[in-house]
Amino acid sequence: MFKRLIHTISFLFVLCSLYAQRTESFVHDGEIGLSIGAGTYFGDLNTTTNLSHPKFAAGGFYRKQYNNYVGFKIAGNYAFLAYSDVYSSNPVQKRRNLSFNTNVWEISVSGDFNFFKFYPGFPEYSFTPYVSLGIGAFSFDPYAYLNGVKYYLRGIGTEGQGSPLYPGVTPYKNVAVCIPIGIGFKKALNERFNFFAELSYRFTTTKYLDDVSGTYAPDAFPPDANGNPTVGFLLQDRSYETGTAIGVKGKQRGNGQKDSYVTVQFGISFNIQSYRCPSY
Repeated sequence: MFKRLIHTISFLFVLCSLYAQRTESFVHDGEIGLSIGAGTYFGDLNTTTNLSHPKFAAGGFYRKQYNNYVGFKIAGNYAFLAYSDVYSSNPVQKRRNLSFNTNVWEISVSGDFNFFKFYPGFPEYSFTPYVSLGIGAFSFDPYAYLNGVKYYLRGIGTEGQGSPLYPGVTPYKNVAVCIPIGIGFKKALNERFNFFAELSYRFTTTKYLDDVSGTYAPDAFPPDANGNPTVGFLLQDRSYETGTAIGVKGKQRGNGQKDSYVTVQFGISFNIQSYRCPSY
């Protein structure tokens, strides 16, 4: 009886040793992934973090895994962002009646931290939540439609940017810095592929993702030769579409806050892995 017990314990010890050597020999080097989802923006038009009007977003990434918990990610993302004062419950914003659309192209680098060990192909290590923090840059170019025609707002200078009447108001740049903060989880479907979901919020360095920040400057857009209002004049203050125009020179048009945007994406990643000789 005692010998059988010793043999059983020895057998279990050998199995555990072999399994430990197998997990030790496996190296999860990283991942390549693609994702799609939705995004929305927060700023002068969406001041209450309303999430009811998301738009399309997509991305791709390469992640280098340095150990069981820490990784480094290079990512490229696209988001179509748009919003309008008509969505607001604030009567002042509804009267203001501004709107914008923009394509956002972003590239970023970030550090990722897994809460659990993640070894695709090993059921007990096939899932982990994670967090990430990084820095990136993105391009944007807000536009709006007037009588069905698309107009890019940055070149128009809707708040007097570039006008000799407003020498201190310079055109804003269409490239800005973002700080992406993410939280997500990933689940290994098998040894090669994972499913993941990620929520990523970006703080940005621009106030003009929506082309709105400062004050009205109607005198920067004098009538044309025939006395008719120009496109710039009609786009800088669209409250005339909801009643009497409210765009008085120097009156607040936006609140000057830095804009931000968030994406929720779901995707598939391909595992990059290798094997090494386990320690004795």
